Amino acid sequence: MRKVIIIIIVLAAILAVAGYWYWQRNPYSKEILKLEILGPENASIAQEIEYTVKYKNNGDVRLEEPRLIFEFPEYTLLPTYAEASVGKGRIEIGPEELGDIYPGEEKTFRFKGRLLGKQGEVKTVKSWLSYRVKNLQARYESTTTFSTVIDSVPLTFDFDLSSRVEAGRDFKFSLNYFSSLDYPLTDLGIRVEYPEGFEFLGSEPNGLDKTEWEFSLLNKAEGGRIEIRGKLSGEFKDQKMFKAAIGVWQDDEFIILKEITKGVEITKPQLSIFQHINGQSDYTASPDDLLHYEIFFRNISDEPFQDLFLALTLNGDGFDFDTIKSELGQFQKGDNSVIWDWRDVPELKFLGQGKEGKVDLWINLKNDWTSGEKNAIIRNTVLISQAKEEFETKVNSKLEITQIASQEGDVYTINWMAKNYFNDVKNVKVKAILPSGASLFGNVSPGSESSKFAYDSGSREIVWMVGDMEAGTGVFSEAPSISFQISLDFGQTIINEAVITGEDQWSEQSLESETIALSK
Repeated sequence: MRKVIIIIIVLAAILAVAGYWYWQRNPYSKEILKLEILGPENASIAQEIEYTVKYKNNGDVRLEEPRLIFEFPEYTLLPTYAEASVGKGRIEIGPEELGDIYPGEEKTFRFKGRLLGKQGEVKTVKSWLSYRVKNLQARYESTTTFSTVIDSVPLTFDFDLSSRVEAGRDFKFSLNYFSSLDYPLTDLGIRVEYPEGFEFLGSEPNGLDKTEWEFSLLNKAEGGRIEIRGKLSGEFKDQKMFKAAIGVWQDDEFIILKEITKGVEITKPQLSIFQHINGQSDYTASPDDLLHYEIFFRNISDEPFQDLFLALTLNGDGFDFDTIKSELGQFQKGDNSVIWDWRDVPELKFLGQGKEGKVDLWINLKNDWTSGEKNAIIRNTVLISQAKEEFETKVNSKLEITQIASQEGDVYTINWMAKNYFNDVKNVKVKAILPSGASLFGNVSPGSESSKFAYDSGSREIVWMVGDMEAGTGVFSEAPSISFQISLDFGQTIINEAVITGEDQWSEQSLESETIALSK
């Protein structure tokens, strides 16, 4: 009987221990704590949206040491309070702020952010609430999620690209962008993917490379354009696909906001157009030049052309349209174009397969003009039938030196003042030969220029080393100048002509200009 009692006691103890162990681990269901996220189901990119996290203790026991974590989707733009986050896009609220969660207690927390991504993307936020049940050591965790669809990307982004392009011919296309967002986009980027056979020739503005451009800021109602120049090779009727994407950079990652594609078809060349200026295919113009334009057109199709018109349009502030002359062309002053009619030019009346024709005109460039644009260019466009070519001609800068003398007794003060009009010019120098009847004094002003002034007593050459001059120096800003003194011992010439020289950084040409000698 005693053995039976002992066995019963041992079994009861085992059951009690097992029960306590089970009770310690399974007295509570996570479902008693209700955790949910409320937010918009749809949103525009970069629109400020608010998510509300709600939790409620539906049980009859207190929950202790709660810790709430809220996680935004990747690439979300966060407000400043997110600086206290425990990870990328994560925000943590600890027990100090939450306090214990009593039975029946309900609390809400709100989190704001701006989603980035492409239209149609689903962005999911997550939340975790971990806690310990009163009198239990184990921690429990409740989780929930909520999804928002990006249904609008209020960015205009499109190609301005012809659907047909002739093989081997230079052509231009543009990428236009415009923001209707209420939020400024920073670190904006645009990428282009070219089809096989495309040769990149240049862009305006210049990019980081041939395929990528970056912009620091794009505000609401602001936009721009990237113009790309190139040429395509391929077989007749080949289809070529251009692709581009606009997005923002965040933590060295490119987040695409919008992607576009545009297909073009390779067509056969019909007419070839090229030109010479003053007998050269790659002429560099200078102010006050007389330009002789020769426009050549050749039939490279399988069929003849008849009854053609050829139009040439001149674009640029440097042209003096009052000087335009053409034996057979008619000048249209309203749009600065010259038209050649098939009634006057035999090759425009009938242009057989492989045949070539030519028209020409003369026009002067102005001696100087002050457009304010750096890196001077004159442009002309030639249109014949469906063929169109655009030509750009670089223009040398204009260096100018002014030489003035004032007299006080037997002493003359010579003042030089330099100007540079269009392009950046390096290594600018002014030189003059001192006449044999003149002597140089040592007075040079201002003092800052004295170290740039030199005189060779053997050759009697005076040199002023002006240095580098930016475009517009002396035209839109103060002109560099220097003064020095000479005495005239005999003769009439005070100082011979002054010559200014420099190296044009845009046209890569050497420049030279001079002013007249000064006499009594």
